[in-house]
Amino acid sequence: MDTAIIYATTHGTTEKVALRIKELAGPENTFLFNLKEGSPFDLHSFDTIIIGGSIHAGMLQKRVKDFCKQHTLELLQKPLGLYLCGMNEPEYEQQLEKNFSEILRRHAKAKETLGGEFLFDKMNFFQKLIVKKISGISESVHKINDEKICDFVSGMKLVNKH
Repeated sequence: MDTAIIYATTHGTTEKVALRIKELAGPENTFLFNLKEGSPFDLHSFDTIIIGGSIHAGMLQKRVKDFCKQHTLELLQKPLGLYLCGMNEPEYEQQLEKNFSEILRRHAKAKETLGGEFLFDKMNFFQKLIVKKISGISESVHKINDEKICDFVSGMKLVNKH
């Protein structure tokens, strides 16, 4: 069973999570596709699809939203997982609802916000300013939730047998 993890990352957190999912699911049959790189791939080649992205000011990357819209029919034909990376924990459920269509959320075997990071060394001046103003945080914070990642992979029934 081959799994595709399709994602977009702004500062690298969503990619870290994708790599962790791949590690847990079995690296030999799990393949990563960063939508920013535009590498061609065929959804029909995979048995399971996982889609991930990060939340910035409440919104998912346009690349991920566009991909989901363009491929909704194909995504509904396979086991699907949806994940977000974000730091606004009280809003996790609303962010999932706001950024993935209802039809994909209902179809998904697993959907979760898996934590996030504020990586000040990777932010531009305005991003730092906004994060400081909204969250009151002024230095890098790492809150990727490995327990939730394990639960997500388990919910997808992808746990590596090795």
